[in-house]
Amino acid sequence: MDEAATRALLVELGASLFARGFSVGSAGNISVRLADGYLITPTNSSLGRLDAAGISKLDLGWNHIGGQKPSKEVFMHRAVLTARPQAGAVVHLHSTHATAIACLAAVGERAPIPPLTPYFVMRVGRSLPVLRYHRPGDPAMEDGIHQAAKTARAVLLANHGPVVSGATLSDAVAAAEELEEAARLALLLRGQDARALTPAQVDDLLTTFG
Repeated sequence: MDEAATRALLVELGASLFARGFSVGSAGNISVRLADGYLITPTNSSLGRLDAAGISKLDLGWNHIGGQKPSKEVFMHRAVLTARPQAGAVVHLHSTHATAIACLAAVGERAPIPPLTPYFVMRVGRSLPVLRYHRPGDPAMEDGIHQAAKTARAVLLANHGPVVSGATLSDAVAAAEELEEAARLALLLRGQDARALTPAQVDDLLTTFG
């Protein structure tokens, strides 16, 4: 997919996420790896009203070279994309249920959401680290995200929201959607005798689907 098509798809998927309530106002940002750099949504932009030509472009050294001023959370995307060379895109949202999980004190630091469905395991994987709180835009969180992303496709930022990667832009968006649905299910079943997938079932899914 060339850059123009990637920009158009970013606009389309951003609008879809916004229309379905995965982001509100100017919350959230998305980045995509290109052969010659990166695209990232501009600072203070709404995912529902992106302009393809205005999407920020960064060079391979993460310097701003085109489009509007990039998101103040460039470091978050850099942390993931440098840790995961297999990742082609990163989606950061403040989606309601995933953020609610990130606000709970009593959640596991590696498994805050149990493996309730195969689709969650297939899209997000075995591990979902919860990283300690930093104020939004604080570059001090970059190293923690980078280290966690080496072994995890997605992380939860405490009291903030999810950061999700995927092989392609479409994959990253689908994974972010699946994470939000898994968080909603986990909250619905909280306190109930829920049947999670067994470790053997999780292993089978990851072996079969990667």
